[in-house]
Amino acid sequence: MAEKKYTISSILQSFYTELIMVERRSKDTASTYRISVEEFLLWCQETHLKIRICTSKDLAYYITSRKTSGISESTIAKDISALRAFGSFLVREGLWTENVALVLDRPKSHRSLPKVLTQEEVNTLLGSIDETTDLGKRDRALFELIYSCGLRISESCDLKIANLHMEEHIILVSGKGDKERVVPFGDDAYEKLTVYLNEVRPKLTKNKAVDEVFVNYKGEPITRKGVWKKFKELETATGIDAKVHTLRHSFATHLLTGGADLRSVQELLGHADLSTTQIYTHITDDQLKDYHAQYFPGHEESENPSEK
Repeated sequence: MAEKKYTISSILQSFYTELIMVERRSKDTASTYRISVEEFLLWCQETHLKIRICTSKDLAYYITSRKTSGISESTIAKDISALRAFGSFLVREGLWTENVALVLDRPKSHRSLPKVLTQEEVNTLLGSIDETTDLGKRDRALFELIYSCGLRISESCDLKIANLHMEEHIILVSGKGDKERVVPFGDDAYEKLTVYLNEVRPKLTKNKAVDEVFVNYKGEPITRKGVWKKFKELETATGIDAKVHTLRHSFATHLLTGGADLRSVQELLGHADLSTTQIYTHITDDQLKDYHAQYFPGHEESENPSEK
C-alpha cells in the first residue's frame, strides 16, 4: 500500500477541519492554531526536519528559537497549545506513535493590563476617517459600532442585517462559543450606520442579497484582515498606537469609569467569567491613582524644616 503523501497545505487543511468538525473548536481558535502550526512546519522545512522523526527535543529547540526571536510569552503559550493539538492530530493520522508535544510547558502568563485609549484619542482616530468616500463612510460606521458596542473583530464581520435593529438601537451579537447577547449602540453609531446603510451599502452590494452588514468594495462580506488593515491605516495617519481590539478595551473601561456596574459590562462584552471583566477595574484604579497624583498635592515640604 502506497504511503500517503502530505504537503504543508494539505496537512494544515486536514488539521483545521479536524479542529472544527471533531474537536468542536471555534473558528477563531482553529485559525490561530493553524497559523501557529504553519510557522512550525515552515521551520521544519527550513531545518530539513521530517515531521515523522520529530522529537520533544526538536520541539523544545523550536520553542526556544521563537523566544530568542522576540516572540511574546502569550504567543508562545498559543504556539504550545497549537502544537499539543497538532500532536494529537498526528497521532490519529499515524504519523506519530505518541504526542511528544505534551512535554512542552506553557509559560506562566503574567496578565498585563490591556491598552486603553482616552475618549479624545478615540475621537481623533475615528475623526481621521475620510468620510467623503463611500468606503470612508463604511469605515466610520464600522469602527463607531465596534467602539459603541465593544465588539470583537470577528463579531463585527459576522454581524447580520437581520440582527441589526436600528429603531431600537440594539444589535444581536453572536460571540465566542456561539453565545448570543443583546448590545445597545449610541447615537453616533446610529447616525453613521444610517448613512452607510442608506447611501453606501446598496451601491457596494449592487442590491445583491448579502447577509452581513459590512461589505468590501466588491460587495462581499468584509474580512477580519480587511478590518485590521483599515484600522492600521488610521493608526499610521494619527500616530496613535492601538489595535482594533483596543476599541473594545476602551469601551469597557469608559463604561466602568462612567459608573457602570461590573455585571452589566460583563454582559455587554459577552464574558463567560466575571474575572475576565475584572481586569478593567484595575485599569480604572490606575487611572484614579494618576488623577490623585496629578490633582492632590498632599503634604508639600516646607522650605523651613523647623516649621511644623
